[in-house]
Amino acid sequence: MEVPVTTTVPPQPIVDKRIFKQRVRQRLGLDDLIRRILLVLIAVWLFVLLIYPLFMVLARSMQDKQGNFIGWGNYSRYFASPTTSISLQHSLTISVISMVITVLLAFIFAYGLSRTTIPYKNGLRAVAMLPIFVPSLVQALAFIYMFGNNGIFTRAFGWNIGLYGPIGIIMSEVFYAFPHALIILTAALSMADARLHEAAEALGASGTRIFTSVTLPTVKYGLMSAAFVAFTLAITDFGAPKVVGGNYDVLATDIYNKVVGQQDFGMGATVSTLLLIPAVVAFILDRIVQRRQVTQVTSEITPLGPKPHRRPVQGGILAFSVIVAIFILSIYGIVLIGAFVKYWPYDMSFTLRNFTTFYVAGAQHRFGALVILWNSIKMATASAVVGTIVVFISAYLIEKSRGLKFGRSILYLLSIMPLAVPGMVLGLAYIFTFNNPQHPLYFLYGTMTILVISTVVHYYTVPFLTAMTALKQMDPAFEAIGESLDAPFYRTFWRVTVPMALPAILSIAMYFFLNGMVTLSAVVFLFVPGNELASLAVMLLDDAGESAQAMAMASLILLTGLTARGIFYLLTRGVTRRTQAWTQRHQQTT
Repeated sequence: MEVPVTTTVPPQPIVDKRIFKQRVRQRLGLDDLIRRILLVLIAVWLFVLLIYPLFMVLARSMQDKQGNFIGWGNYSRYFASPTTSISLQHSLTISVISMVITVLLAFIFAYGLSRTTIPYKNGLRAVAMLPIFVPSLVQALAFIYMFGNNGIFTRAFGWNIGLYGPIGIIMSEVFYAFPHALIILTAALSMADARLHEAAEALGASGTRIFTSVTLPTVKYGLMSAAFVAFTLAITDFGAPKVVGGNYDVLATDIYNKVVGQQDFGMGATVSTLLLIPAVVAFILDRIVQRRQVTQVTSEITPLGPKPHRRPVQGGILAFSVIVAIFILSIYGIVLIGAFVKYWPYDMSFTLRNFTTFYVAGAQHRFGALVILWNSIKMATASAVVGTIVVFISAYLIEKSRGLKFGRSILYLLSIMPLAVPGMVLGLAYIFTFNNPQHPLYFLYGTMTILVISTVVHYYTVPFLTAMTALKQMDPAFEAIGESLDAPFYRTFWRVTVPMALPAILSIAMYFFLNGMVTLSAVVFLFVPGNELASLAVMLLDDAGESAQAMAMASLILLTGLTARGIFYLLTRGVTRRTQAWTQRHQQTT
């Protein structure tokens, strides 16, 4: 009988696990404490600068001019008067029409860039992005020079299109929202799955059938998202209706007239609340659409690249794209020309007077436009620095922290809320909040700092989502390795996360800077003489009848934005080569 072989297990070394646990708990406890303190600071930041000011708007809308509580009296008075409530109907009408036209034009343009092999794509794309670099009222001023009562088109053809009113507002809003919708639709068309189109072609489907049955359904969420963005931009814009609206009141101009013209802050808060409702609804629907759109993108997708179409189709799309690009260039050509003429269109002689001494908001500036432009550059730069730091740290803590899942979810929700808050509403909210001697932050009112804060909060959401996207692409193992090496999280953040996410960080800074240069609605109630911004100066000069000087200021804004964009392009190329080389090596090995 065989004797079973027995194996003896060597004795395991006895380790005092209490020491190990104590060490780990101390390290993790310190990290968790720092993280929680920072998360609390983020919550305080969002509450003080977003939630509480919005609550003050709602509270002020329920008070009369003397500050007495009257409940819903202001709302009843607003809707009882047809002359005031008509602005809500006007806003909805203008926004819907602008949305439809913008999405249609942007889709054709985006289809040509993404799906066809038309030439000059880079140039067409660059020209299409130009409206992003100037405030919306600049396009409206250029439309006056072209289609106004004494515009080039009107004088040449003897046809007055009736620019002042809904026609001018719609034209300006379409021009302003076009590049934003184009970015969304280009991304949606680029993410389409080539396998669906190949299957349709294999089944013998015609080009028209493929377009209606495959192309449009696969980009429906992109179309809806572009529609919501165009609608929100149109209904919340203040600059274009202020310049070419005439007697056609909309909600944004109604708020301005109530506050600045009539000093009726209670009714201004009431209209602000009404403006907030459609913006919030559009925002919620857009978030639902984007969530569904993301679920369609999987790792197995085969991107559909450009391919030749039938000659009539490609020729028609190319002709359309060139016409749109020429129209955009002509608008900004008029801006540049108008900046160097004495009196459009009667005295077209060259002059530099428009860039020299002039009055803005009662203050004389010896060096003219350059002084006010420098104010905007300082404010935009400060917004880029502060906004980038706050946004990226907030996104990192919300995405990479452990535990507190419910609290981090609330912070995420609060971080995307600013996208639904119109700039006019935020600016008025800051008046109610900070223009109060009893408020601890009263010292900020009337300073450049409050302009920086309002700009950062107003444009907070898009950079935050950009940072979240970049952080989600990073492997969580980086933090785990840092912990195993006994490194605090802030060291891992500074030495690993920040270098890897540097391209996204530069994009965030560029976004804040460009929007800081063109912002108007969020700061129109907050500036004081001496702290005028370039975008505000354009509006004030136009109000004073100095349209040539307004054009000079607009041309400087455009030049500054393009220069900053060029510097960003050069920085991004260098940063990508240095910090993202590992991705290139990984792609080559795989």
